[in-house]
Order: sequence, then structure tokens, then C-alpha cells
Amino acid sequence: MKLSPHVFDATAENFDRLVLENSYRGPVLVHFWTPRAGPCMILMPRLVRLATEYGGKFLLVMLNTDELGPVARQHCVNSVPTVKVFLRGAVVQTVHGAESDSHFRGILDRLVIKNVQSLYAQGLVARQQGHMERAKKLLAAAAVEEPESADIPRELAKTLWANGEGRQALELLDSLPGMLRDNAGLSLLRAHFSLAIAANIEDEDVSQQTDSDKKFRLAAQRLANDEMETALELLLKLHEDDPGYRNGLPRQSLLALFDLLGKDHEFVREYRTLLARNSGS
Repeated sequence: MKLSPHVFDATAENFDRLVLENSYRGPVLVHFWTPRAGPCMILMPRLVRLATEYGGKFLLVMLNTDELGPVARQHCVNSVPTVKVFLRGAVVQTVHGAESDSHFRGILDRLVIKNVQSLYAQGLVARQQGHMERAKKLLAAAAVEEPESADIPRELAKTLWANGEGRQALELLDSLPGMLRDNAGLSLLRAHFSLAIAANIEDEDVSQQTDSDKKFRLAAQRLANDEMETALELLLKLHEDDPGYRNGLPRQSLLALFDLLGKDHEFVREYRTLLARNSGS
């Protein structure tokens, strides 16, 4: 019964993989049904439409209780239609009968948001613990679930950068839709990544980097962590200590950030004055 790319038929052999394993990636709705019950046949196409509408944000699994009675009894299904929602290996919601589409949408919206928040939070924790590959996978999964979020691609780009994948981080930011590319936080991140990559710092062996290289990379990391004032302080100090570094890269970076923040921003007024006092700019 392949009705949609997001709809599958359960068997005794594939239930654990199809339902339980996939529930760690997102919500899985299992429709316990029988062709002998009219309400089941009414509910089925409605659930399929929802699966198509949500575009993969949940998986719909059809389980024929005539064929898989033991599996249905194992999950305490005594009447049909029954829909059980699995998330992270457990049943989190049970719906008896052919409830309305709005009822199912309410459940799905809550669980999809909860799942995205969980993936996002787990990704940040994994990064803090140094598990970069896991962090990237979790944040990428969250980005797929919530494509309009600016926070998720920002944190994914920061994770790529911290893992030494500067060019991939920049490619990610460049690939975002126009509305997200114009986001102030993402624009700042992209600007600084671009400057650092132009200086080829991310391609160099850390042991070969000069003190100024390390200071510039630290400033880039502070900016990536939204520590704007600290980043500006570090860039200004580097400009003062080594004004010729990479053909004036610290000064170029400061001017690019001033432009992105806008002339009326308090940091711009303060640091533009300090920069001018130091270099006659």
C-alpha cells in the first residue's frame, strides 16, 4: 500500500526498524486498521493526506490488525481505528477512533516542534562535549525539520567552523534562502567567515600559525559565539599590535563589521572612534 513516500506498511519483520528505530529521528504514527471497519477506511486517506502535507516531518505506518494481530495486542490495541504516536522508542499519544484532521494536526505540530527542539538541544550539547560529527548530524536533522529557523543553520555553521570546516560553513550560509541570508546574525557570521577564509587561516596547520593568526581565529570564534564586543576588542588589539597582519586584515574586518552593524550601533560608534584614534582612519 505505497500511497506516499512517507507512508509504509508494517510487517512482523520490519516493525521494530520501521517504527521504533525511526521514532528516534522524528514522530511515527502507526494506524492500526482493518479493511472490515468502515471508520478505518475513512481515516486512512485523511492520514495519508496529512503525511503528504507535512512532507516527511512524520512517518505514517499502516498496520493491518487482521494480519498482525499479535503485534496489535502487544501494543494494547483492542479496537480500530487506533493511532499510536511513537517518539524516541515509546508511545507518546494514543488516538481512538477517526478523529478530525485538526485534532491530528494539533498533536503533530506539538510533537514536531518538540522533536526539533530536542534535536537542536542535543546538537548543542554534543558540540560542547566535543562530539562534532554527532552535533553536525543532529543540527542538520533539526534544520530539515525547521527550514525557516535562522538559529539552527547559524549553530550548524558555527559547528562546522569549530571542526575546521570553514569552507563548508560558508557554503552552508551561502546556500540559505534569501530571507535567511539577510538575517543580521547570519550576515555577520558569513562576513567574518569570509574574511578568515580569505586569509586562509582555516587551511593552516595550527602548529604553523603565528600568534597573530591565533588571535585572529580567536576573534572569529568569539564572533561565531555572538560575543560581538569581545570580537571587536580582539580585532582592535590585533590591529594595534600588528597593523600589517595579512595586509591589514584586522582593520578590514572591523570596517566590515561596522558596515553590517550600521553607523548608529553603539559598538560602531565606540570602536570606530578607537580605531581612528589608533590609526588615523
